[in-house]
Amino acid sequence: MLNEVPVEMLKIVKDLTGIELRDDDQAYQNSIQIQLSILILQLFNIRQLKKIQQVPDVVAGHSLGIFAAAVAAGVISEKDAIRIVYVRSQKMQESYPIGYGMGAIVGLTRKEVSQLVNQVNSDIEPVFTSNQNSELQTVVSGSITGIKRVLTLAKTKHAQKTVLLKVPVPSHSPLMQSVADVLEKELAKISLNDSQCIYLANYNGHAVRQVSGVKYDMINNLVHPVYWDTMMDVAEELGVDTLLEMNPGQTFTKLIKSKFPDFRTITMNSMNLDDIQFLLEKWKRG
Repeated sequence: MLNEVPVEMLKIVKDLTGIELRDDDQAYQNSIQIQLSILILQLFNIRQLKKIQQVPDVVAGHSLGIFAAAVAAGVISEKDAIRIVYVRSQKMQESYPIGYGMGAIVGLTRKEVSQLVNQVNSDIEPVFTSNQNSELQTVVSGSITGIKRVLTLAKTKHAQKTVLLKVPVPSHSPLMQSVADVLEKELAKISLNDSQCIYLANYNGHAVRQVSGVKYDMINNLVHPVYWDTMMDVAEELGVDTLLEMNPGQTFTKLIKSKFPDFRTITMNSMNLDDIQFLLEKWKRG
């Protein structure tokens, strides 16, 4: 994943955090390594796009992706984003070392999933309705035992698919409030700017430009669900017709194409920079 990232960018991470990023199986079992690696890869992608004079009209990140989105929007510096993600990943790893996670349900509405969650959620087995990735793709977060019970109930309601995700913490639920409290203190030390473009917030899907809205999202991102489906509805209402997905992968491009098949899409993991520049300039002229 880090093959093309310049050595000097990897060195910045090590200088700021003491973490030496590695491309190996052991590193990718570590939440701190994973989050910092994805962030630095996306920061490199932003540098690549700036090099060909491409700047966004709208930015949208999913969970960890909000920090790269905030850098692309000029809200936070690269170095400060690295520092904050390092703290975020540390606190996430410390908060729930065992017994908690996330699961996904495909084929039921959010209302239907929430009804199942309400049947299971308790102080002993906490579980919450979490991210909304599409109209019929909902995530649940909480205790593993609680999640498994919800997934079992979902199957009885004829869900198309249920899966326990390989995520070791109950992200995007009230259980992560302690991480938000730490991030609030850390972000208070940092100079932030109003967004240079429209920023789509995870916590409600709305478009914001003022620094206060982006800051709230960065602090409370792990406490609230990610309303990705709403974010894309808002993007479409704003007149967005072209999506560029940074590395790694193309998960969100697939979600977009299923919802808005007429959107023009580019995934940086499958196209070289020259071709990206050619297409974006062609589409702008057209």
